Amino acid sequence: MRVVSANLDSIKAAAERGFFDWVAGQDIDVLCLQNVRAFEYELDGAEYCPQGYERYFFEAWEPGVGGVAIFSRHQPKAVIRGLGFELADQNGCYIQVDFDKVSVASLLVAGVDGTSDGQNIKYKFLNEYMTYLGKQNRKRREFIICGGWQMAHNKLDLSHWRESAEQPGFTAPERAWLDEVLGSMGFVDAYREVDREGGKYSWWASEANRKAGDGARMDYQLVTPGMRHTVLSAGIYTGQEFGLHAPVIVDYDWELSV
Repeated sequence: MRVVSANLDSIKAAAERGFFDWVAGQDIDVLCLQNVRAFEYELDGAEYCPQGYERYFFEAWEPGVGGVAIFSRHQPKAVIRGLGFELADQNGCYIQVDFDKVSVASLLVAGVDGTSDGQNIKYKFLNEYMTYLGKQNRKRREFIICGGWQMAHNKLDLSHWRESAEQPGFTAPERAWLDEVLGSMGFVDAYREVDREGGKYSWWASEANRKAGDGARMDYQLVTPGMRHTVLSAGIYTGQEFGLHAPVIVDYDWELSV
């Protein structure tokens, strides 16, 4: 099973840059998108509908912001939209598809404008989402949560980490939150199961930063412990630029069934 996560910063802009042409050649089973920034009714054109996929969206209340989507080659047994708290749902932050023994989700963390107000919104989101994760973690099924997490976990995950300490995306509370999710809660960073090297980034603040190699790894697939040993390979595709983020690709030793 191949799962790809991509924070697009606009599905329309990414499509214009060839994103879905790239998707067509990747043999993806489940494609998780964040920051779609469009309503589903605006995306009826063939350029947004790769052949062989079912599409599921959860849009933000306001146009041009947030929104998540999942494209799947396998019809799920259930689709869950939203997290049940306003901060997440008004921004279209979560959608989940359920298969027989595994659920795959697309998550967008709210509050990323770099201002103090935006950071406080992010902290509030993380606190409320932590409660949701705790309940989810007690369910007897596996989860793959593909996220635009908007934060780097440790110094291997961003360039110039000393200078970035306490900057939005690398504050002590954000790193502590990830420590808890990847520690006591037992979730696993799928990418790190197969690649422990630094300097592998999925986000750059600008094209100049990208060319300079000045970035951060802020896009993860977090999985429940039972999925740890199913991770076969993982990578970040940087061969083309679809936006400020790069797609994260993980192959699992798992066959989807409903």
